[in-house]
Parts: sequence; C-alpha cells; structure tokens
Amino acid sequence: MAKRDPETDPRAFLGRELRRARVAAGFSSQDALAARLGFDRTVIAKAETGDRVPTPEVLSAWCEECNLDAELFERWAVLARRTDGPIPSWFESWLEAERVAHMLRIWQPLVIPGLLQIAEYARALFIAAGADQDRADDLVTVRLDRQAILERPDPPHVVAVIDESVLHRLIGSPQIMADQLDRVADLAERPSITVQVLPSETGANAGLSGAFDLASSDGAPEVLRMEAVEDVTVESRSLVRQSTNIFVRVQADALPRAASLALIREAAEQWKTR
Repeated sequence: MAKRDPETDPRAFLGRELRRARVAAGFSSQDALAARLGFDRTVIAKAETGDRVPTPEVLSAWCEECNLDAELFERWAVLARRTDGPIPSWFESWLEAERVAHMLRIWQPLVIPGLLQIAEYARALFIAAGADQDRADDLVTVRLDRQAILERPDPPHVVAVIDESVLHRLIGSPQIMADQLDRVADLAERPSITVQVLPSETGANAGLSGAFDLASSDGAPEVLRMEAVEDVTVESRSLVRQSTNIFVRVQADALPRAASLALIREAAEQWKTR
C-alpha cells in the first residue's frame, strides 16, 4: 500500500496530527498510549498512518488523554471519513479481521446476519436505509464478496445466534424471505456454520442492547463490530469482554442447532404460501 500524503489525504493529515499530539503528551511509543487508553497497539498505529480513521470512542479517549481540542479533531475526523469510497475506513479493519478469523460469533436480534444474506435481501435493507440503486448495488457487491471466506478450504467457524422475530420480519417480499431462509438453512447444515434461534418466548434477554460480531484469530486481539446508526469496529478489551459475556448468555437461551434448523425451515415454508 502506498504511503498516504498528509498534504492531500485528510486521513493521513489527521493521523499525523494525532501522532504529534501523542508524542507531545509524553507517550514516546504507540504501545504506551494504547496501554493507557485500553486499546490494542494496532488501533493507534492504523490511526496514525491514516489507514483507519479512529472511531469516536478512540478519538474521544485520545483527545482527553493528550489534552486536545476534541471538537476540532472530531471535525477533522468527519472530513477524513468523507473521503472513504464504497467501503468506509472503519469497515476496512473489520473486513481484515473477518478475513483472518478462525472463529466468528454473531448476535443479531433484527435481521439475517450480513455474512449469510442473499443479494435481494441485502439490497432491500440498503434501499430502506436510504441508498440509491447504484449505491445499493455497490454495497451488495461488498457484502457478497465477504462471503467468500465461507467457501475456503479452511473456512472460519461461524456461530450465529438470531432472534426468532428475524424469521418473520418481512424484508423485500415473501419470495425473498423464503429464498433467504432457505439459504440460511443450507448454510447451517455445513459443519463450519452453526445457526441458533433465540425463541421469542424468552422475552427479556442479555442481547437487547443491539447486534454485534466478534472475530477471533491466532496471535491477534479479538475484534468487535457493534451495529448502530453507524457501525463501529473496536478492539477495547473491556468492550470485547462484555460482548463475549452477552454472547454466552444469548447462546445459552437459544434453541439447539437441530431444533433451530427445523424452525428456520418451517418459517421458509410459511413464507412460500404467502
């Protein structure tokens, strides 16, 4: 990858200023600041090179620790994010974590996880979120390209827990829903993919705060992606630990693999009659 030019690249400019601030604050190494903030060193390194615009969480902590003008740096960060192409910079880091992961754990209370979506289902979601047709097509391509990891000779072990309401929420059309659930069921029969359904009758559960994914790989910290108005990717040890605990709880309340598969197949057949 070519080195970014701070004079022409807002992401590199922001990174240069963050590095200057770190050094001025007495943190001679990226490791020192990472340890103080509670993030992995790669979070600091990628922000300083401009490879990844820091998340609001990271930037806020950085500004506080280095006594920076938080409002000014957030404006710079907003500008840097606007230079992203079809794939925002924060998502590039998640794509890399997803690509090298040996295990992916997914909790999704609202929709089918992106890694398991068909094109028509994904397109309906993007258009509903405000994307025009061209933008939706670009985003669908990115989403489907991610699924290539499932076809590798050594695919990651994927464990996805979804809320039962996901099976009955109309996205696109009844035919799209039937095709989507058939796809999920087919994937769930692979040895490397486990899909479990959390019954609606469970009521209150540990995962109602929102969807997230956890990527685990050898020799690297776990990476967390949290879904919100704008998704964020973090490596904060405390947030990763908290999310891991939530996943354990929702998985414990979910149906076993075989019962979940039967429920998914049943819902697919119901959509075919509508």
